Amino acid sequence: MDWTTNITWCTHRMEEEAEPLRRYLNSTEDYLAFLYGPKRSHLFLPMTWVYALIFIVGVSGNLLVCLVILKHRNMKTPTNYYLFSLAVSDLLVLLFGMPLEVYEMWSNYPFLFGLVGCYFKTALFETVCFASILSVTTVSVERYVAILHPFRAKMESTRRRALRIIIALWILSVLFSLPNTSIHGIMLQYFPNHTEVPGSATCAVVKPMWIYNCIIQVTAFLFYVLPMSVISVLYCLMGLRLKGDRSLETDEIGMNVQRPSRKSVTKMLFVLVIVFAICWAPFHTDRLFYSFVVRWTESLANIFNLIHVVSGVFFYLSSAVNPIIYNLLSRRFRMAFLSVIFPQCKHLQLRHTTSHLPPQRSIFMLGERNTTGSVEDRSPPCMHRSSVCSSHLSSGV
Repeated sequence: MDWTTNITWCTHRMEEEAEPLRRYLNSTEDYLAFLYGPKRSHLFLPMTWVYALIFIVGVSGNLLVCLVILKHRNMKTPTNYYLFSLAVSDLLVLLFGMPLEVYEMWSNYPFLFGLVGCYFKTALFETVCFASILSVTTVSVERYVAILHPFRAKMESTRRRALRIIIALWILSVLFSLPNTSIHGIMLQYFPNHTEVPGSATCAVVKPMWIYNCIIQVTAFLFYVLPMSVISVLYCLMGLRLKGDRSLETDEIGMNVQRPSRKSVTKMLFVLVIVFAICWAPFHTDRLFYSFVVRWTESLANIFNLIHVVSGVFFYLSSAVNPIIYNLLSRRFRMAFLSVIFPQCKHLQLRHTTSHLPPQRSIFMLGERNTTGSVEDRSPPCMHRSSVCSSHLSSGV
């Protein structure tokens, strides 16, 4: 093949390859579909129904948790404060994150909220992700201290200390959200003649992808793998102590804490952690999968799309399931929920709770009420203390 024939062949080859592209250049909508895919997800309708159900259950349940802890003095325990922080995190996801994601399923492009909206969206998801796992980890550590070091927990576990820790957790979460937020921005597409494609703005990574991949892999280890490993060890140690250490019974008699209540608290928090780990596993799998793939194929893209859909459902499900766990496993929370939903039943519920206290425990608490001074960080009398979420050793059922 001589030089002239070679040039002619190459020109003809380029024209053949450009022919499909010309079809997409006939309209802006076709070109955007060629670049981004369908504007509306084919799963929009079923996913909207699923998300709507999660939204209703999650928002009502987490608002109820917040109201219960704010309105009932006996529910204002250090551990409940961490659960309150977790409920706030879940509400932020449901109220701000879910509507935005539903809108993007309905209209994948353009992104209408500008650079500030892109930063807010990214920072929100990152912050609540980190705040949630830190809250779960902290409440597990508090429970570990209460089980294995009861006297230390009695002295150190106060509401003021819990508030300081929660503020520190949220500040830390915001700071760790900045790296991923900073590499996002508004991405625009251009025609081959270098003119901007109208309506092509999307919120995406605008820095080199290796930076994003590194951030995702580091944060997945620091805020999922490492905390879950620590929590697993803590609950194994707590389980062994509750099961086999008879000296705990002596501690509980002296410290006015019943063994069944302590077991029920640990059981509820253990279920909470297990559900949390299951719900967040697809989310981190989705991000890690995307960060490790170097060359995409059709099969990899199909697997990723499946994981992405599942991770979205479980991500929001984790924000709705916690109040259900409290209601199923905690009689104290269940009664507090009823007293908020049906205020006329409040006195009945409190009377029912008090009637289940052992006589000797009621006498002890009356004596404690008479001798306890009004100190801000001191827990209120144990008559209505929630055993579900208290890391105080004065907690009772």
